[in-house]
Amino acid sequence: MTFEVIENTEDRTSETVIRRKIYRTDDPQYPSGYRYALHYGFLNGQGVILRYDNENRTPGRHERHTPDGIEEIEFPGMMELRDRFVTEIQDLP
Repeated sequence: MTFEVIENTEDRTSETVIRRKIYRTDDPQYPSGYRYALHYGFLNGQGVILRYDNENRTPGRHERHTPDGIEEIEFPGMMELRDRFVTEIQDLP
C-alpha cells in the first residue's frame, strides 16, 4: 500500500487549530483513494467545531462532525470537499 501526501498543514491561534491532512492511497480501506481529516476545533479540550473525515472502521464512509453530532455525507471528491471545508470555517467562530 502506498500513501502520497497531498496536504498536511496545521494553523493555530491561541484558542483554535485548523488541520488539513490529505493522503492519496491505494489502501482498500479507503475506496475513494484518499485518507483525510479536515479539522477545525478548540485547543482547550472543548471539542470539534467542524471536521470532515473518512471513518476508519467502515470502508467508504465519509462523515461531517459538528458539536451537534456526526452525519454521514456523500463524498463529492477530495478537492471539492476540501474547498467546502475551507469555505465553511470562514463563517465559524
